[in-house]
Amino acid sequence: MTASDLPGESGLDDRVPFLARLETADRGALLGLGRELAYKPRDVLLHQHEPSSYVLFVTHGWTKVTAAAVNGYEALLALRGPGDIVGESAALTGRPRSATVTALEAVQAVAVDRDRFTEFLGGSPTVSYALLGLTSDRMRAADQRRLEFASMSVRERLAALLLELAHTNARYTKAGVELLVPLSKQELAGSVGASREMVQRLLKDLRERGVVVTGRRTLKIVRMDVLRRIARAEGGDRGRTAGVESTF
Repeated sequence: MTASDLPGESGLDDRVPFLARLETADRGALLGLGRELAYKPRDVLLHQHEPSSYVLFVTHGWTKVTAAAVNGYEALLALRGPGDIVGESAALTGRPRSATVTALEAVQAVAVDRDRFTEFLGGSPTVSYALLGLTSDRMRAADQRRLEFASMSVRERLAALLLELAHTNARYTKAGVELLVPLSKQELAGSVGASREMVQRLLKDLRERGVVVTGRRTLKIVRMDVLRRIARAEGGDRGRTAGVESTF
């Protein structure tokens, strides 16, 4: 696995936001159908399982998309920022929303009623194809990540996830790379297919090795190079960490 193959380091097509795929006139016409909304950090934009009555176009700020299972297992599914569309799947299928979308910072968005959105798509093949292309790119990227993760240990998956977050939503400082995504250990665990306890132990090991610094829902990466080696499972690094993993 090369550096460009690592999750978070490949510049996948699914990162091109929906509005950036549209011509200026189509973008303006679509946004003109809606109403502007503002959200504070930690506000919930969309709730999992609620009926769908509108779609949202994020115009400023970043959000996280999470989903929870019946047993309380919760996972981070994606980050969505300026230019992204959220809630479109439920709007197109008429099914309840499959995930919760939460503001990570001050967010501005445009809400377009479901009926107006679907009517617009029906009269604009170009925009419909752009949405189809976005859906295809997201599905392909998700399949690729699942394939990559299937060949990784939990330790490697956690390292790859932190690298992806560092490349998509982080602040680079002299002291390290500060993730701007306030995630709980449960969300991290759900994202890498592990228990909360396992992720807690892995983070403890990374802290003791001086790779990361953690706080309450905060994480700063001090040694990106070590995370890259773990995600690639190169050389002796796998051997040095195997003893830690075997205790879980």
